Amino acid sequence: MNGVFKLLEVKNLYKAYRKALAVNNVSFNIKPGQVSLLLGPNGAGKSTIIKSISGLIKYNGEIIIDGLKNTSIEARKIFSYVSEIPYPFEYLTVREHLEFVSRAYGIKSNNDEIENYLEAFDLGDKQNKLGKELSKGMKQKLSIICGLISNPKYVLFDEPLIGLDPKAIRECKNIFIKLKNSGCGVLISTHIIDTLEDIWDEAIILQKGSVKLQSSRAGIQNKRLEEVFFEITEGDPE
Repeated sequence: MNGVFKLLEVKNLYKAYRKALAVNNVSFNIKPGQVSLLLGPNGAGKSTIIKSISGLIKYNGEIIIDGLKNTSIEARKIFSYVSEIPYPFEYLTVREHLEFVSRAYGIKSNNDEIENYLEAFDLGDKQNKLGKELSKGMKQKLSIICGLISNPKYVLFDEPLIGLDPKAIRECKNIFIKLKNSGCGVLISTHIIDTLEDIWDEAIILQKGSVKLQSSRAGIQNKRLEEVFFEITEGDPE
């Protein structure tokens, strides 16, 4: 470990699009073995932060994953990103997607794990369907599985529950709990706060490009997170 405390760290993140300030000096960290929620109204800066962590855009500041720059190959090996809008390959089957990701990460034998995920998300009988033949919900399920089969140390989910049926939502919540129990650091950007009320450990609430609150469950005492969210985002004057 070379004396480096293992975290996903966002330090002094700043991003502006022409004259529009998207994120202003944002800092927070994601700890292993915890589920953290990234919350904020539309325009608060969530998408910019997600794209920065995932290495999709340039930014000012620093993003470190276990002591490694987030865009480095070594960091990418231990980090996974599940996008809000899945884009499967049109002419790969469900099974071929999972085999492709496994090979990309050098995973030689994980058939049992793949089968377990396919069964959990009711895709076992859809393995030979092409990406272009899948419904939105099926694409989302496939995207989630692709993000997990590399066994990452940190996972960023962007609105993972959108488009899923109730059974898949329940399975996702179980997976989030299993991930944190295995020591994985989980960051979930979502608007569906109440659905995740019982599983989160840390919450990061954004407003107008800045972090207004980063708190543990104990830090908000007996309040519900959704209540705290509205107190901060609706009570903040222009």
